Amino acid sequence: MVAIDLFTAIAIGAILVLCYHYIAQKYLYFLTKPVPCLKPTFLLGNFGPLLFRRRDVVSHMNILYNAFPDAKITGFQDMVGAVYLLRDPEMITKMCVKDFEFFIDRTPVLPIDQNNDYSLFANSLFAMRGQKWREMRATLSPVFTGSKMRQMFQLVAATAQSLTAFMAAEARRGVRLEYEMKDMFSRFANDVIATVAFGMEMDSVKNRDNEFFLTGRKLTNFSSVPIIGKFLVMQCLPSLANKLKFDLFDEKSTEYFKSIIVDNMRQRKDQGIVRNDMIQMLMEVRRGTLKHLQEEMDSKDAGFATVQESSVGKSSHSRVWSENELIAQCFLFFFAGFETTSTCMTFLAYEILANPEVQQRLFEEIHKTDKSLNGEPLTYEVLQKMSYMDMVVSEALRKWPANLHVERYCTKEYQYDDGAGMRFVIEKGRSILIPAIAIQWDSKYYPNPERFVPERFSEENRSSINPATYLPFGIGPRNCIGSRLALMEVKVMIYYLLRDFSLQPTEKSQIPIRISKKAFTLQSEKGVWLEFQPRKH
Repeated sequence: MVAIDLFTAIAIGAILVLCYHYIAQKYLYFLTKPVPCLKPTFLLGNFGPLLFRRRDVVSHMNILYNAFPDAKITGFQDMVGAVYLLRDPEMITKMCVKDFEFFIDRTPVLPIDQNNDYSLFANSLFAMRGQKWREMRATLSPVFTGSKMRQMFQLVAATAQSLTAFMAAEARRGVRLEYEMKDMFSRFANDVIATVAFGMEMDSVKNRDNEFFLTGRKLTNFSSVPIIGKFLVMQCLPSLANKLKFDLFDEKSTEYFKSIIVDNMRQRKDQGIVRNDMIQMLMEVRRGTLKHLQEEMDSKDAGFATVQESSVGKSSHSRVWSENELIAQCFLFFFAGFETTSTCMTFLAYEILANPEVQQRLFEEIHKTDKSLNGEPLTYEVLQKMSYMDMVVSEALRKWPANLHVERYCTKEYQYDDGAGMRFVIEKGRSILIPAIAIQWDSKYYPNPERFVPERFSEENRSSINPATYLPFGIGPRNCIGSRLALMEVKVMIYYLLRDFSLQPTEKSQIPIRISKKAFTLQSEKGVWLEFQPRKH
């Protein structure tokens, strides 16, 4: 019995030693490369302070970026995986634009079989890889041109006006208009996505417990026990997960949204209903009637931050998409619009609150614009002519990009050559990370980066900005396809809010703001609280 127990102990010890050496070998990767790297901690890599909530995500990204200030490329350990960090704008442009063919994919978040048709996540544009991604990008790019934004504009404007009308009615009843901005703008973003992507009218500020909003919030709750369980199975047993048709999203919530889209499409087809939203455009995709307008593909009509579509988005193909593949794109619009757009508006509202001179100048432009309309409704063209509005939004995206970093996945062996003598191979399967927020906070590119200075993006200053140092919507052919829609949402909401209300601090307002250590995304420590005071017209 003693001998058996001793044998068992030795076997377990041997297994542990082997596991230790297997994992430890992964931390030696950068020793074979001429790349400076941070010293990792066993099992935690360089993410211990972030995982244990000792450091917020913005500080962490800046520490990674500034660890080797003279290097063009550095390395760090993402838990047990080695990741390259790009610091040099010239190399960022080279690898993500010129040499895009080597970095066409995003780093796989989950090992879901790309050939399945059941997973909404795997079939979304965000997660698609290779040729399938190319064809979906080309399919969807006409949805986000200036002409399509003009068609959607009144839907977005009506949603914003509904919110401000509710607030005005509350003020007339004597209610103090004190709100937490992330909650308010999440509800606004939810209602915009409901109307432009799902063909539904919502009012989530007034009707706070509507099913669409609550189901969407449940769908995006990645900290729930079932979601964590699925995630672990997908990571540890990918073959089993694919066999069991696991998806990251809650099945009941998924079916709810699927039924909305399918029923909406069927009703429109049967009754000949036409509505200027994404469901209508996806129906056109299936019929093959949605085409590119070349002159619009090259336009930056939505402002400085608008990304340009590459030749990938302008190409043609003959692929026929399944119903599930098209539905998956509506889910992508929901997640992207719900989180990133509401985050942008939240931090923009904070900066408007914290900088009264910016608020006053922006209000003056809004007031002048509104007066010039002579009672006519705001239009997409008029909104895009508001130069100071664009400067303010561009600076908010510079200081507080919702997407803190850009990452790419090496799909075939790449010869790194910075032109200054550093040459080595990046193997297939390695990831590169571009710390967007750290670059946009670098004083080499933006003097006094901690200050909110819209004039950085004035007409006379824009030409001095290197595109590879301004990355709120990514870079290269795999940039964010929805930049026009996101910018339109933000500008429309700010237009109507500042037209009718001034933003004032309350006892809950945290100025200067501090970033939460409890989240892996850009979130404020105590929320962004402010009060809306009705203007006297």
